[in-house]
Amino acid sequence: MKKKVLVKQLVASLNESYRVLGSIDRYVLTPSPIDQAEETSLSFCSKKREQPLETIRNSKAGVIVCPDGIEFPELDYDNKTLIQVSNPRLTFIRLLQRHFALAPQFGIHPSAIIDEKAKVSQHVYIGPHCYIGECEVGEGTMIYGNVYIYSGVKIGRRGTIHAGTVIGAEGFGFERNEEGKYEKFPQLGGVVIEDDVEIGSNVSIDRGALSDTIIGEGTKIDNLVHIAHNVRIGKHCIVIAVTIIGGSVQIGDYTWIAPHVCIREGISIGSHVLVGMGSVVTKDIGDNLVVMGIPAKEIRKNL
Repeated sequence: MKKKVLVKQLVASLNESYRVLGSIDRYVLTPSPIDQAEETSLSFCSKKREQPLETIRNSKAGVIVCPDGIEFPELDYDNKTLIQVSNPRLTFIRLLQRHFALAPQFGIHPSAIIDEKAKVSQHVYIGPHCYIGECEVGEGTMIYGNVYIYSGVKIGRRGTIHAGTVIGAEGFGFERNEEGKYEKFPQLGGVVIEDDVEIGSNVSIDRGALSDTIIGEGTKIDNLVHIAHNVRIGKHCIVIAVTIIGGSVQIGDYTWIAPHVCIREGISIGSHVLVGMGSVVTKDIGDNLVVMGIPAKEIRKNL
């Protein structure tokens, strides 16, 4: 969908510091990647120092959000407008949210099944073929198709749960008896998902055995992630695709878990930690560290 937005409207919506090079009367119709843009496109370039010069010169985009601290010759913005900011990608995201993103459409699809004891806020979206057990769903939450939410799950406000995800299934807990057979540990806990959490497609989050599995405020979980019972993930963490988090793992705030990470059960990972791609975490990790490898080892401090 095309929408005409003037540069003066774009910059008027910004709260951060900015500098405009070129005409503020220019308009854009669509956001585009900088290498696929047209004259009416809004794009961004995050490259530093000399790198953005060539990229911006070669782009057809009419308006480009780019790094501050770079002096551009006047010819570089003779036929385009440059908006210089400290974090071009973040500013571009905010412009998309304010001027181009579609407002959420709330409602419950007729094929969705919702337990009569469920507490579902009025302004939510529940997509086709979902099942919502005896649980709570907060205001502004979007639940896309074929999501299965067991009873005992609490979902906060403004959450997003993408298609095919299962939340609240039984954790994998067994004990071998005297005959060598396995007996099941009853999984009696629940799942608590705090406000502003986004969960990708085909994610599995198990309920706790005795206490709850907890996903902290603002945390984002990518597709194809498995989170076992009694895991506690802090606030504003990132967990990227194909990660496996074993039972009773504790993760602090603002921690980044890269793709294909495997975390052994019972491990504690601190706040502001970066776990590198493909790592296998077998020992506790303190705060403010970068770790990677098999097994994961400290590489440096995370500054």
